[in-house]
Amino acid sequence: MSMLRIGITGGIGSGKSIVCRLFQLLGAPVYDSDYRAKWIMANELRLRAELLATFGPQTFSEAGQLDRAYLARVAFSDPAQLARLNALVHPHVGRDFEAWAAEQQQAGHPYLLKEAALLYESGAYRQLDRIITVFAPQAVRQARVLRRDPHRTAADILAIVGKQMSEEEKVQRADYVVYNDDQQLLIPQVLALDTLYRQQA
Repeated sequence: MSMLRIGITGGIGSGKSIVCRLFQLLGAPVYDSDYRAKWIMANELRLRAELLATFGPQTFSEAGQLDRAYLARVAFSDPAQLARLNALVHPHVGRDFEAWAAEQQQAGHPYLLKEAALLYESGAYRQLDRIITVFAPQAVRQARVLRRDPHRTAADILAIVGKQMSEEEKVQRADYVVYNDDQQLLIPQVLALDTLYRQQA
């Protein structure tokens, strides 16, 4: 049995995490790229050395904790710095995903999911067999994020959206689209994909 590797992406507020939770309830293992990237940046010694060399001693506190607020300020205000950060982090995450995927294959799962906001931008899509885009109109996504993250402003959200590939392009490039627009039910869409992937594996 060959295990399928499914990527799942979508813009901020599209509902990727909810869709992933539904797949997990159906028994599918899910790799959360954002969570793992944060863990690797804090714990991978080689990457820590690379971050310090690139972004300076303020990258980590005196206690050795990653200063994510500092890194965000430096990287998100300058496209060149963001590209440097991504070039350091993404290869480590790619290797971590490969090791995790091998474990899931040994466990006999018919398919797995890799959740990543920057699936195309990071090149991670090349490790995958199929791609799902979770789609919701921008107005819906913005309202959700403002409810979920009271510390963010509408301008913050637009800045994040501006750094991500357009939803239209993600939809065009995807093999499957899950519509989370408050008009269509999510569960039947996820059940249909789960059935399909189990058959294809």
